This record gives sequence, structure tokens and C-alpha cells, in this order.
Amino acid sequence: MSETITVLGTSAFTAGTSTLQSGKVKGDSYFGASDGLHTVMVDLNGFIGTIKIQASLETTPAETDWFTPNLTDGEYSVDTTGKVTEIVKTLVYAVAETSVKAYNITGNFVWMRADISNWTAGTISRIKLNR
Repeated sequence: MSETITVLGTSAFTAGTSTLQSGKVKGDSYFGASDGLHTVMVDLNGFIGTIKIQASLETTPAETDWFTPNLTDGEYSVDTTGKVTEIVKTLVYAVAETSVKAYNITGNFVWMRADISNWTAGTISRIKLNR
């Protein structure tokens, strides 16, 4: 069963806003699925700041139960030995970013959320999750 849900709707930067956290949304494991594949779409307009997609394995997570899993966009940096040298966990935009990008996250997560910090400009048009 594939379903797309909104993690975070349109949110615009306003003076004094530097952090934002979405509510939790149900991950794949909440429904008993075991493939663990989640795809997150991030739609930004002039955004400057940091975005983390966080997950929890707990059915009733406390703040300390949240962690930041690896994001993949299908592109990796590989050194001369064949070792993957760069895996993205956090999306950091120091200059205004306007884009729509998709990232895959693998894990049997019960809950997921978006955590925004260091936000100084722009709009998050939407963050969606396909599970």
C-alpha cells in the first residue's frame, strides 16, 4: 500500500521564526509494513536554513526517541577505494534555495517528522512523505 501524506504544509519565514517542527506522521512500520522504504519530497522557495527528517521506532516517542536517518537522492560521493564518502543526513542551505527534490529513507520507522532550524528566509512550500 503506497500513500502520500503531508508532513508540513506551506510555511513562510517571519521575523523571529528560526525553528519549526512538524507534527508526527505515521511511518511504514506503524502499519506493520516491513519494506521500510519512505520517499520524502521537499519543495522550497528562497529557503535559507536547515531541514532534518527525523524518525522514531517507538509507538509513543519521547523527545529523546527521535533520530535523523540517512537521506539518499541516488547520488553518492565515492573515494578511490569504492567507499561511499558522503551520505546526507541534514539538508543545509546557506544561500536561498528554490527547488523540489526527493530523497529516499530506508528503515522500519513508526513515526516521522520534519525539524527545521536556523531558518532565516524563504518558504517551505511543502514536505510530503510517500510510505
